[in-house]
Amino acid sequence: MEFLANTNVQLYIAAYLIGSIPFGLLLAKFIGKVDIRQEGSGNIGATNVLRVLKQKDPKLAKKLGGATLALDAFKGIFALLIGYLVGVSEATMWAIAVFAVIGHCFSIFLMGEGGKGVATGFGVLVAMLPICGLIGIAVWLISAKVFKVVSLASLIGILAAVAASFVLHPDMKHAPVVIIGLIIFYKHSENIYRLIVGQESKIAQ
Repeated sequence: MEFLANTNVQLYIAAYLIGSIPFGLLLAKFIGKVDIRQEGSGNIGATNVLRVLKQKDPKLAKKLGGATLALDAFKGIFALLIGYLVGVSEATMWAIAVFAVIGHCFSIFLMGEGGKGVATGFGVLVAMLPICGLIGIAVWLISAKVFKVVSLASLIGILAAVAASFVLHPDMKHAPVVIIGLIIFYKHSENIYRLIVGQESKIAQ
């Protein structure tokens, strides 16, 4: 019980639980009246919310897709805000960021399933390394416009953000940034396979 009484441990648990909240699933289910786990790619992220609901109500699809994107990004930022208010170290803040992404990708509320971590990942990166996070988002937007494949744009954007951290912050410990990138790449393993064999859809996440 002493372990759980540790402030850092409590913050890590809180970050994981906050990250675990499946906003896309909740919004689609209670407002859009559809279980997105059973439709489209089955993913709980903003792209699948948009894809699935677009068939029923295009206007609602855009609203819920945008809300999902914003909430998934904000939940990582919110977890970090708690750590900031408590006054923890930078190393602890980075651990909170990683746990928030883990929560989204391996949600306790979904029996270990979850999203692909892009929005939450970019959210915590913007909070911790604003310029690097914004570079990643800019590269994501450009890649999405050029290639018109969300998964590819996401991977390129995350790579750009991680690379920027090495260039702009050469003296920092990059392990947390790399871990976030690896988690996102792992969650995109099926997309990567489809990209390699040329079967990835232009609207896939």
